[in-house]
Amino acid sequence: MKLVDTIINARWIIPIEPSDIYQNHSLVIDKGRIVDLLPNEQAAQFYQATTTKDMSTHALLPGFVNCHTHAAMSLLRGIADDLPLMDWLQNHIWPLEQQWVNEDFVRDGTELAIAEMLRSGTTCFNDMYFFPEITAQQVLATGIRASIGLIVFDFPTIWASNSDAYINKGIALYEQLNHKPLLSFTFAPHAPYTVSDAPLAKISELSEKFKLPIHIHVHETLHEVDEAILKTGQRPLQRLQQLGLLKPNLLAVHMTQLTPEDITLMAVTGGHIVHCPESNLKLASGFCPIAECFAAGINIALGTDGAASNNDLDILGEMRTAALLAKAVANNAAAVPAMTALKMATINGAKALGLDTEIGSLSIGKAADVIAIDLHTLETQPLFNPVSQIVYAANRQQITDVWVAGKHLLKNRQLTSINETELLEKISHWQQRLENRA
Repeated sequence: MKLVDTIINARWIIPIEPSDIYQNHSLVIDKGRIVDLLPNEQAAQFYQATTTKDMSTHALLPGFVNCHTHAAMSLLRGIADDLPLMDWLQNHIWPLEQQWVNEDFVRDGTELAIAEMLRSGTTCFNDMYFFPEITAQQVLATGIRASIGLIVFDFPTIWASNSDAYINKGIALYEQLNHKPLLSFTFAPHAPYTVSDAPLAKISELSEKFKLPIHIHVHETLHEVDEAILKTGQRPLQRLQQLGLLKPNLLAVHMTQLTPEDITLMAVTGGHIVHCPESNLKLASGFCPIAECFAAGINIALGTDGAASNNDLDILGEMRTAALLAKAVANNAAAVPAMTALKMATINGAKALGLDTEIGSLSIGKAADVIAIDLHTLETQPLFNPVSQIVYAANRQQITDVWVAGKHLLKNRQLTSINETELLEKISHWQQRLENRA
């Protein structure tokens, strides 16, 4: 009998790869990795664990991958609602950021976001914000996994003075921390309308040199596309292709304004789409035609965007919205079935970030990033298909336990690496400051 760290006995295990549902099976974890998945009785016969957890009413899944966040913006949740994107950005969010964003803002806002994401089943998030070094510190302090965006703008902010300064600071941070197992990195130019040709071309070259993905907002609104055509004579995707950014390591976020030619271009060049349906709906930005994009062979992951424009970081809710919206947009009830939506939140996100050999499925040898959802509630009964109930009926309050690299970060709904009382006090302090900002 082999000694291991943890055995989780579950009613259902949904590994994502393969697309099967295993009943009355056990997940075996040792040294932060998955070492076996087998029937309960065989696990008891072959393994002895330091910790055994019986979850007879739960489904085990790979942790969710939130492929687009601005984590620190959790402090701006609800502060400028019900506005179109450019009004929201230019007249509200950017002025607030100019006044308030500093290291403390990013530290506390990111801790709040991580707490919310862990309690929502997210075990890995892909971020884009100022002071990425502070975001990285919070990731390491709390034990979640993250891809840190090395943000780039043309214009000066509190973090950097120009595009070269952003890029150089980003590379220095990557070289300092890229050996940390819970951290990965992307180059994160904000958008085609905030970053000019020369830095975008440089980022394309550096992404090849350092083997890093590129994470960028693109085709988010009709206004963005129309303005780009007026100024450059090209749609943003065409310009990005000319500058060398359209390639298999591109994460194109939002993509609500797509022609058939745009879809073909993305499919041929091999980039990924990060779909943020709830933020797009709230800002009235448009609809990404994900059924058509899937049909073209494009990998599509899910993101929440920031809590300032969503207003939550709940990937479980995002899955439901993505599946339902796709059916309406395609006028096809069979578009984006439940298992496809679940893959968007797990393995598709891992693929987009280049982490699919490490996370995204409950596969032997991968990191033990695992979540447990209690399906024995009135809201998810009767239960005929656990995948259907998870996508269409469950809520994040049913996520009881979360492990990242085998560490139990959410235990019976209680965070183990974050002091909730102290965090609430910090957020109350920020609320008072922001309410008195006038």
